[in-house]
Formats: sequence, C-alpha cells, structure tokens
Amino acid sequence: QVQLVESGGGLVQAGGSLRLSCAASERTFSSYAMGWFRQAPGKEREFVATISWSGVYTDYANSVKGRFTISRDNAKNTVYLQMNSLKSEDTAVYYCAARREGRSASVGDYPYWGQGTQVTVSS
Repeated sequence: QVQLVESGGGLVQAGGSLRLSCAASERTFSSYAMGWFRQAPGKEREFVATISWSGVYTDYANSVKGRFTISRDNAKNTVYLQMNSLKSEDTAVYYCAARREGRSASVGDYPYWGQGTQVTVSS
C-alpha cells in the first residue's frame, strides 16, 4: 500500500510560481509511475502531468505545457510539480497519484492517491 502526502500548496498571485511536493511511503517508489491531477470546484478531476518510474519520460496536459514541470527524486521518494506563470484557472486541489504500470493520463488508472493540496491563484 503506497501512502502519498502532498505539500506546497497555497495562495499566489497570477503570474507567480509554486512548487508542489508529494512524498511517498513506499520503499519501492522508484518502480511506480507518478501523476499529478487537479480538481476545481464543480468540475471533474483532470490530468495535469505524469512521469515514468525513471523520470526520463513525461507527459503534460495541453493547458499546462510550457508552464509546469514534473520531476522526481527516487532517492527521496518524492515527486515534484513546478508551476510557473500561474493563472486563475489553475486554481484547484492538486493530487498526486501512483501506479506500478507505465505513466498514464487517466484518473482511473491510478490506485493510490494523496489527500490533495489547495492551490489558489488570485487575479
């Protein structure tokens, strides 16, 4: 059972930056693909970014491409989401997720989820 804990959310002005972290309890963290998703009030949870177990391969939602960067440090059992040039539409609860198979953009493909961290971007 993988336990995930997100941190780093907060309130930021439009155009600003935040870095989210997700710490995993699993000693075999390096064998899991990881994903970041977000959910705004009244909307469905949506894909943001995903990274392979090695960190070599990444994918991004079109809405964040060029602004967000996903990365991981397997020695620290942690995955990161660097968010730059934030917009009001990025306001949401951000979740990290883990799966043993390859990276995926589908919410349903991830069995393990964190509790989420709130990101609010003021315009």
